Amino acid sequence: MLLPLPPQSSKPVPKKSQSSKIVPSHHDPSEKTGENCQTKISPSSLQESPSSLQGALKKRSAFEDLTNVSFEMTHETLYLAVKLVDLYLMKAVCKKDKLQLLGATAFMIAAKFEEHNSPRVDDFVYICDDNYQRYEILSMEINILNVLKCDINIPIAYHFLRRYARCIHTNMKTLTLSRYICEMTLQEYHYVQEKASKLAAASLLLALYMKKLGYWVPFLEHYSGYSISELHPLVRQLNKLLTFSSYDSLKAVYYKYSHPVFFEVAKIPALDMLKLEEILNCDCEAQGLVL
Repeated sequence: MLLPLPPQSSKPVPKKSQSSKIVPSHHDPSEKTGENCQTKISPSSLQESPSSLQGALKKRSAFEDLTNVSFEMTHETLYLAVKLVDLYLMKAVCKKDKLQLLGATAFMIAAKFEEHNSPRVDDFVYICDDNYQRYEILSMEINILNVLKCDINIPIAYHFLRRYARCIHTNMKTLTLSRYICEMTLQEYHYVQEKASKLAAASLLLALYMKKLGYWVPFLEHYSGYSISELHPLVRQLNKLLTFSSYDSLKAVYYKYSHPVFFEVAKIPALDMLKLEEILNCDCEAQGLVL
């Protein structure tokens, strides 16, 4: 499924100072030069139809500077790109000034794997604001694939989330809320070690609690294979993440899911800590467990 895009404004949107990934934004050259000049055009848009422009815990930095422009790509591409960065950094050292190169190249590899029509190398040179040359991206691509031994068919949380939601017949708004919760974790190192299947189950479980759909919980437990008590610690962490999301310096995901096309689910308040504990206790009592 392709990501829906918000309507474009007639005015350029200022580039965010930080971002965990490519975010909706028109490139504003005056930020770099202090002068008015023409906006850069993506290489693909010169030859093809115009591309759609988009622009606490330790944060990721591999994707933070990719703020010029992006392309209409699937959620799977985003999740796989982040996973490739995680796996690469577990096995290799990357200098700080090459993290943007790593993030862009991982995104390119993920797009080749997931998309029907992936962007070209020159497009990724463009979204990096020409900080890197074409040969550097191609060299990093070879490096990543060698380090990972070309094993990039990796389970991602989004696949499990979509499967669980389909099994329990979740409506689109609740599924979108769970996607928002799950996507927020892409910005946090704390969740790198979590199993994709468990992270997806906990994200959907919290969404069910927030939407007062607790009667679906036993079905989620059945189809995910995780007992509710196994998911409770992770649910607490995710709810805390949502509680402080409005104070986070990385706003790309929050802004994205605040748009009407995503049902403005980011504006749904997180559960009060005491209320959440009450819900968790009720679940455990129903199963004859003690927290």
